[in-house]
Amino acid sequence: MSLEAEETLESGLLGIGLGSDSEDESSTTITTTTNTKSEVVPECAAPATKADRTALSEEAFQELKKTYRVKVENGEFHRHLQFPIGSTAADGSRTINKPEAQEILHAVEELYFFRRYEEAVALLQKVWADAGEGLFDRDTTALLRLYETRCGERLRRVNGK
Repeated sequence: MSLEAEETLESGLLGIGLGSDSEDESSTTITTTTNTKSEVVPECAAPATKADRTALSEEAFQELKKTYRVKVENGEFHRHLQFPIGSTAADGSRTINKPEAQEILHAVEELYFFRRYEEAVALLQKVWADAGEGLFDRDTTALLRLYETRCGERLRRVNGK
């Protein structure tokens, strides 16, 4: 093996020394070797306790569980959209946040999935009339335009037969 190849193996990812088995596990360190220096990096310790994700007591959880109802989406998601969409900033410009844009996209997707193409096109026309394309990000606008095109194609196929 050439000297250059040996230097390559000793540096970078392949140059990590994992230490010996006799080290105390509570103070594990990793030794890395590069072409110019060696350094000892302490291994990150796991957090002592895991954060409580819900912060609900058992009683509060049971109360919430009693009132919880499963949301069933059955092709009527578009009826829950509120117009005008987005919000108006202090300078008078309109903006839409990502969750609102996703709601509109999901409503159109749902109508497309249930083959309710006319309603999907009507919803998109209402969205474009209300907000225009400039309100959405580029990807969302492209997806909405794609669904509009596909719904138009499906309607022409159905009406052409």
